[in-house]
Amino acid sequence: MKMKVRLLVCMGWLMAFSAFAQWQPAGDKIKTRWASQIDVNNVLPEYPRPIMERAEWQNLNGLWNYAILPIGKQTPSTFDGKILVPFAIESSLSGVQKKVGRENELWYQREFTIPSKWKNNRILLHFGAVDWKADVWVNDIKVGRHTGGYTPFSFDITSALKSGSNTLVVKVWDPTNDGYQPRGKQVNRPEGIWYTSVTGIWQTVWLEPVPEKYITNVKITPDIDKNILTVEASVNEVSALDKIEVKVMDGSQVIASGRSINHLPVEITMPEQVKLWSPDSPFLYDLEITLWSDNKPQDKVNSYAAMRKYSIKRDNKGIVRLQLNNKDLFQFGPLDQGWWPDGLYTAPTDDALKFDIQKTKDLGFNMIRKHVKVEPARWYMHCDRLGMIVWQDMPNGDRGPHWQPRQYFNGVEWLRSPESEANYRKEWKEIIDFLYSYPCVGVWVPFNEAWGQFKTKEIAEWTKQYDPSRLVNPASGGNHYPVGDMLDLHNYPHPELYLYDGQRPTVLGEYGGIGWAVKGHLWEPDRNWGYVQFNSSKEVTDQYVEYAEQLKTLIKHGFSAAVYTQTTDVEVEVNGLMTYDREMIKMDEQRIKQVNSEICNILNY
Repeated sequence: MKMKVRLLVCMGWLMAFSAFAQWQPAGDKIKTRWASQIDVNNVLPEYPRPIMERAEWQNLNGLWNYAILPIGKQTPSTFDGKILVPFAIESSLSGVQKKVGRENELWYQREFTIPSKWKNNRILLHFGAVDWKADVWVNDIKVGRHTGGYTPFSFDITSALKSGSNTLVVKVWDPTNDGYQPRGKQVNRPEGIWYTSVTGIWQTVWLEPVPEKYITNVKITPDIDKNILTVEASVNEVSALDKIEVKVMDGSQVIASGRSINHLPVEITMPEQVKLWSPDSPFLYDLEITLWSDNKPQDKVNSYAAMRKYSIKRDNKGIVRLQLNNKDLFQFGPLDQGWWPDGLYTAPTDDALKFDIQKTKDLGFNMIRKHVKVEPARWYMHCDRLGMIVWQDMPNGDRGPHWQPRQYFNGVEWLRSPESEANYRKEWKEIIDFLYSYPCVGVWVPFNEAWGQFKTKEIAEWTKQYDPSRLVNPASGGNHYPVGDMLDLHNYPHPELYLYDGQRPTVLGEYGGIGWAVKGHLWEPDRNWGYVQFNSSKEVTDQYVEYAEQLKTLIKHGFSAAVYTQTTDVEVEVNGLMTYDREMIKMDEQRIKQVNSEICNILNY
C-alpha cells in the first residue's frame, strides 16, 4: 500500500514538473509578484460567476495546444506548441507572446472528461471572454459562435459529448484596430496611450452541469424608496408550472422572501430597517434563488444583492449633484485601465485582481472609472464587497468625428456602417446585461473623447431607457451634447472648470497624469511619458496635493465628481499612482489618503 501511495505521489510530481517544463513566462518585460504564484495545473481556480453560483463546476484553464494559421484553413492536425489559458497569446503569461493579426486565425485544442457524477445532467460550456470572434467545436461538432471581446457566453454541449475523453477546439479571429469592433486601447503598433493587442481567450473557460430545466440568468434591481428588491430569474424552458422562490439572507438568517409564477419577477418587501450599501458601509445581502416545477425543486443558485440608489438632485446652492441613497456624494477615483505587464488584459491571480481595488480603497477613493475595458465578473464582486462605485466605459472601436472637448459639439457626427453600428449596439447591450446585477456599477459611459462616437443622443437615451436605475455619462471628455445625466470635462494636467451645465451635474472625467519613470519598474527603458514629469515621491505627491486643493475650490463652484489619471503605469505611460508591476506606490500614501478623504466627504461639511 505504501509503495502504491509513493508511486502516485511520484506520478503527481512528474505530471506537475512536466506541465511546468512546457510553460514559462515569455519575453523579458517586467512581471508582477503574482506571476511566480501561478500553478499551471490550477490557473485562476476561483468560481468565475459570483452573481449566480452553483456548487458543481469544472475549470478548463491550463495548458492547451495552439496554432496560428492563415484565415480559412481547416482544423490543424499538428499544433505550434502549448499556451496557458486564459492568458492572451500576446502576453508573457501565455508562454507564447506572439502576434496573430487580421490575416490569421488562432486555434486552441484540449481534451476533457465529464465527471461520472454529472450523469443525467445537461452540460454547459462557458467562456468568460474571448477577443473577438470565436467558433467552437466539441468532438468535431460545431456547438456555437460568439462575437464580442468583453462578455461571457455559453453553449449547451450535451448532444456533442461522448463517454471518456472529449475534444474541445476553439478558433478565434481578431482584427484589432483593423476592424470596427470594440477594442479599447489595443492596437497593432503600440505607442503612447495605445497598448499591445489582446487576441483569443482571456478569461476562464469552464464546464457546469445543470438539470433539464435550469436558471439561465438573474436580474436584480433594488428600490430603496419603495423598500423593494426585485429579482427576475430567466429559465431555459418556460412553463406555466414553474415557480421562482427567492430568499434574502442576512448572514444565516432569512430576513425576507418572495415567490412568483407565470414568468413574473419576484418582488420582495425588505425589512423596515434595511441596510443600505455605500463605500463606507458596503453591506450585501445573500440570495438563494430556487426554480420549482411540479412542486419539486429543479435548480438553485446562490447570489447577492445590495440596497442602493444612484440619482441626481439640485442642492441648496443650485448646483446639480450626484447622489447615492438620496444623499449628495462627491464621487472621486482613479482612471483604471486594468492592464498587466505579464497578463495584459488578464490579472495573474485573483489576489492580483483584487489588489488594485483594495489599494484604491486604501488611498481614500470611493469610485473607480473602468476605462474602455470590461473586467471579469470577479472584479465587480470585489468592488461590491470593498465598497467602490464603478463608472463603466464602453470599450471604443471604429473611428470617430473631430474632437471638440471645450465646447458643445457643432460638427457632423461620425457615420458608422450598418454592420459597425449593429455590432456596437449588440456589444453595448451585452455589457449592460452582463453587469446589471452588480451593485457597484453606478454610471454607464457609452463614449470617450469622440472615439467611435456616433448618434450620441440616440445611444444615450437608449442606455437610460434600457437601464433607468443608473446614471448615463453620454460622452466623457466630449463631444458634448445636452443629453444624458452629466457633462464630463477632461483637462490635463490640472483641474479646470471651463464649461458648466446648470441642468446636469458637471464632472471632471479626467485630469492629472503626474508622471515619474521609476527605474527598475519600466516596460521600456526609454520613451516613457506623463502629462507632467517629476523625479521623486515628494515631487509627485506635492503636485498631486496641489491639484487636489485646486479641485476642492472647483467643487464649490460646480464639479460633482472627478477622475484622476491613473491607477498604474501602463506600458510607456508612467503617470500611475503605482508602477506597472504594482511594486511601488509612487506617492506618500498617508498624504494622498488624507486629501482624497477630504474630497470624498467635501459635500458633507
